[in-house]
Amino acid sequence: MFSTVSAFVPAVPATRKSFVIQAATTDAVLDTEVDTVGNNIAVKELLAAVEEKKLLSQVAKSGLLSKAQAAGISLSKLEKLLAFAADQPELLVLVEASGPELLPILPTVVELAPAALPLLSAAIGIPPAALQLAGLTSLAAAVGIVTTVPDDTAVQVAAQTLAVGVLGIAAPAAFFIGATVLGKLTK
Repeated sequence: MFSTVSAFVPAVPATRKSFVIQAATTDAVLDTEVDTVGNNIAVKELLAAVEEKKLLSQVAKSGLLSKAQAAGISLSKLEKLLAFAADQPELLVLVEASGPELLPILPTVVELAPAALPLLSAAIGIPPAALQLAGLTSLAAAVGIVTTVPDDTAVQVAAQTLAVGVLGIAAPAAFFIGATVLGKLTK
C-alpha cells in the first residue's frame, strides 16, 4: 500500500522554468516562473512565508476572530459579501487584472500583517457611523486647508494638493468604503 506523503509529491525534482504568458486584456508580457508541475513559484514562496511567520496562529492569538464574531461578523455574512462580488462582473475583472501587479506586493503584506493585527482587532469594534463621521471630518479638514493656506508659493500649492489627495480623497474613500463593508457585515 502507498500510505506515505510521497505519493502526493511529483517524482521529478522541481526545477524552475520560465514561461511567457500573453495577457488577454493588454499587450503587456508577464514573465512567470513555474515549477515542473506548473505551480507559480512566487505563490509557493508566499505561502511558505505565511507558514513560516505562523500568520494564522497569530490571527488566532490576536482575538481578531472573536472580536469579529462579537461585532456580528460571521462567515454567513462574508458569504453574502462574496455573493455580491460575484454578481458584479467588473469587480472580478479588476481582481483578475490586478493579480500580476499585486503578487510582488503580497510578501510585504505578509511581513506587515502581524503588526496590523491589533489595529484590525480594534477597527472591528468601530461603528460604521463613526467611520462615516471620520470621512466627513477628513473632507472638512481638506477644505479648511485649501481655503486657509494661501496660493503664494509652490510649497503652499503643493501642501494644498497633498491635503486634497490625502485628506480629501484617500482618507474619505477608505473611511466610507470601510463603513460600507463593516455595515454590510454587521447587519
